Amino acid sequence: MSKIRFEAIALSHKRKRTVVKEKGRRSELFGKNVFNADQMIQYLTKDALKSVQNAIFTGSKIDRKIADQVAEAMKTWAIAKGATHYTHWFQPLTGSTAEKHDAFFDLLNGQALEKFGGGQLVQQEPDASSFPSGGIRNTFEARGYTAWDPTSPAFIYGTTLCIPTIFVAYTGEALDNKAPLLRALHAINAAATDVAKYFDKNVAKVNATLGWEQEYFLIDKALAHARPDIILTGRTLIGHAAAKGQQLDDHYFGVIPGRVLDFMCELEKECTKLGIPVKTRHNEVAPNQYELAPVFEEANLAVDHNLLLMDVMDKIADKHGFKVLFHEKPFAGINGSGKHNNWSLLTNTGVNLLSPGSTPMKNLQFLTFFINTIKAVDTYEELLRSSIASAGNDHRLGANEAPPAIFSIFIGTQLGRVLDELEGVSKGKLSPEEKTELKLNVVGKIPEILMDNTDRNRTSPFAFTGNKFEMRGVGSSTNCAKPMTVLNTIVAKQLKDFKKEVDALIEKKSLKKDEAIFNVLREYIKTSKRIRFDGDGYSEEWQLEAKRRKLSNNKTTPKAIQVLTSKESLALFKSMNVMNEIELRARQEVELETYIMNLQIEGRVFSELVYNHVLPCAIEYQNKLIANVLGLKDIYGAAHKKLSNGQSDIIEQIGEHISELKKKTDGMIDARKRANIITDSNKKATSYCNGVKPYFEEIRYHCDKLEQLIDDKIWQLAKYRELLFIK
Repeated sequence: MSKIRFEAIALSHKRKRTVVKEKGRRSELFGKNVFNADQMIQYLTKDALKSVQNAIFTGSKIDRKIADQVAEAMKTWAIAKGATHYTHWFQPLTGSTAEKHDAFFDLLNGQALEKFGGGQLVQQEPDASSFPSGGIRNTFEARGYTAWDPTSPAFIYGTTLCIPTIFVAYTGEALDNKAPLLRALHAINAAATDVAKYFDKNVAKVNATLGWEQEYFLIDKALAHARPDIILTGRTLIGHAAAKGQQLDDHYFGVIPGRVLDFMCELEKECTKLGIPVKTRHNEVAPNQYELAPVFEEANLAVDHNLLLMDVMDKIADKHGFKVLFHEKPFAGINGSGKHNNWSLLTNTGVNLLSPGSTPMKNLQFLTFFINTIKAVDTYEELLRSSIASAGNDHRLGANEAPPAIFSIFIGTQLGRVLDELEGVSKGKLSPEEKTELKLNVVGKIPEILMDNTDRNRTSPFAFTGNKFEMRGVGSSTNCAKPMTVLNTIVAKQLKDFKKEVDALIEKKSLKKDEAIFNVLREYIKTSKRIRFDGDGYSEEWQLEAKRRKLSNNKTTPKAIQVLTSKESLALFKSMNVMNEIELRARQEVELETYIMNLQIEGRVFSELVYNHVLPCAIEYQNKLIANVLGLKDIYGAAHKKLSNGQSDIIEQIGEHISELKKKTDGMIDARKRANIITDSNKKATSYCNGVKPYFEEIRYHCDKLEQLIDDKIWQLAKYRELLFIK
């Protein structure tokens, strides 16, 4: 067994680079394998094209006859490109994607033919009982449906036509992450369009946009396979820090290693063909950590592209001899990985509603959406925190690379001053002088581009960065649909409430539109002031200040997700037609179950590592030292004591760590058994969090100490210096 580590090291050194030559420009390759607008123009009839375009723009339903035409066109296009199968590609509550492939094949009177009709395109029936449902579906209730989402174009991956779909239960509830997201995007479109019409009557649609930044680690796959914890949990449960880590900051933005660059080049080529607009690549802070970022897209499409990217990354990494790690904290003592979600609102007229304009009126439009977003986050900060909760992210939030669990908003000094001045505007009707002063001193002084007028705050969970808000706390393995569903829902609700208040002031108090808007915004600035914080989110002072401001500080997943079923949350999602009570309670149950199972698996892997790897190595080395001491006694007699002092000290240290390690591991196993008999999911998750998880660090401590004491030739598990520095 001890040879596995060294064989893995040898194999990693023998790897040859797999260079993929790019043919053609990126612009020529882009969307080559996507049934996009260009392909639809070529393959669809005018009626079918118009019907699909209307479905995308207005959400109208597609007639079954038209669906048959679209299906025939898709099939013809896909087969011409080498596709043999089709699948409904969906996002169950596992956090990843799912697919079941069917061939373009059928028999008619014994004659073989390629077949794919509107029925197969629009709806399929996968088994709903085997996916997480939070109690919506029982094992004996298997029926569920996938339904085509025309707003996200079909694509060919390998030899399969993939059709993005939602996934719902037989009883109609959403069993996926896409359906609630689509509902939230519909809500933000309706609410933001209504408000945008205050400033431009030509606005007919508002899209939420998303630009994610995907961080990840690349580890040689032979070394990864020499670590049971990496394979089974996605992270290293034990492992002493390498002498060199990230302290020199020499990896960040450094020269990309050759093998990694080969991987990136092939990844980008495949992404480009799949319509994923990848743009940026670089080394991240930690050794063997990297980042990829695309051009911003409509949020639903961006979510689909991120999930597709993660799958493509896995496959291409394997081809290049790598294992890609998406866990939020795969290595202790160095930076973990996040997935920053950059969010904004874009009108059909091409205006970014969070980008200041060059005129006072455009500035007022910006301030309206800017302040309403701040107000929404202030009202629902605890709910937004719950959207990024996971067992993996619990390790990362609050560390040097991630914001704390306390939600706050960073807007910078300049915008802070603008809001402070606006707060001082008098209520009611404004005199001509006040209007002029307001527009010149507040609204008219915001520059068109704010990106360089304020510093960046890495510790802020929700920061304004010039023309968008950046949600920094999202974990690297998280489906972006979760935080995007919550964010778009709360902002939609806030904009809806804002419009009611403004319209009421116009109608009841006969205020002019601008005056009504200023009056409402002024109150929002006052009532949401507690959420604004530009300082150090890691400081102890902020922890105390946040408590004084009555901001939540839910550091663990079981605590964070309790808010999902609060009265306020249930009312919010119901009023915005995003999720009903059954769907919310089901999601909470799934989140708790997932948390429990993650910790349960980690606990079992800890036991395996301790009893099958660490203790045998420790005892073997201890026996060698004992044999050495006994040999010295045989040769030197009483003088052996002086000669064997060092060996005896090491034997004693190893013995103490062995004893404590067994004690802590057995204690963890007992705690796990106690937790497992609890039937209530919330109590069970809390028991795992407070009763089982604390043992993990204690077990790790003794394992890591033994790794330092034991002969390197005996230690079986790949070490940090190998995992992080072999390229």
